[in-house]
Amino acid sequence: MTEGKRVLVELTVVGKDQKGVVARFTSAIFKRDGNIESISQNVSRGLFGMHLEASFTRDLDQTSLRKEFQLLGRSFAMDVGVHYQEQKRNLNLAIMVTKEPQCLEGILDAVKEGRLRASVVLIVGSDRTLQGVAEKHEIPFHVANNIDQAKREARILGLLQRYNVDAIALARYMRILSPNFVWRYPNKIINIHPSLLPAFAGASAYEQAYERGAKIIGCTSHFVTMDLDEGPIIWQEALQVEPNEELSSVKKRGQTLEAKALVKALELFAERKLEVRWGRVFIK
Repeated sequence: MTEGKRVLVELTVVGKDQKGVVARFTSAIFKRDGNIESISQNVSRGLFGMHLEASFTRDLDQTSLRKEFQLLGRSFAMDVGVHYQEQKRNLNLAIMVTKEPQCLEGILDAVKEGRLRASVVLIVGSDRTLQGVAEKHEIPFHVANNIDQAKREARILGLLQRYNVDAIALARYMRILSPNFVWRYPNKIINIHPSLLPAFAGASAYEQAYERGAKIIGCTSHFVTMDLDEGPIIWQEALQVEPNEELSSVKKRGQTLEAKALVKALELFAERKLEVRWGRVFIK
């Protein structure tokens, strides 16, 4: 790292609650002349979680620091995640998908056209349906399909660490993420939901809205929290339902809007224009 270059290190520590954890990790940061930018802690049912951000402005041996954090984690029998964000580097984006291609393709098109200033470093699929899209764009594709949620998410978390991912786009990823997963990436997981939230949550939003006779149908991009489909709203798009329009037509038009709303949210995130305060998103 060159002199004067600022690196932000994000650290997550999760495990059984015990004394001395915060002190040991913060001491390791201060020893290397790091400055703590933010820190949050949570204890729930005996499980401790800490998310910490620290900045360094002098030469930093990232490999050495990562090893030190991991050794500390092992000494406490805790799981440690380390992520580096350097200034002036494009956002490292991971995309999680299942079968529907429209949002994935929308993101990749936006990156190619320069509208979304990000590098898609990884695509994770719950099956291999969209592997061909990843191969076409020469992006690493990995499948995480273990029936056991803990094992499946452990694999994904390992991949996110390996590719130094800054943010995650859920491009119609049809799996529920556990609180343990979400907690490690606060306000960095962006989802698209086919409904104008907070109405019509869940997987069958189009069907619910159609059956209720909704005249305006749309979609919502939002940050993912531990509460399903209740995260802070980033962007929404809407369409007018035509008289006697079939559900299949509404879905098709809605899918186009889904890609648009998700890409817009990612563009704002990549440009650092989003700020979350008191559960609400503010656009700078």
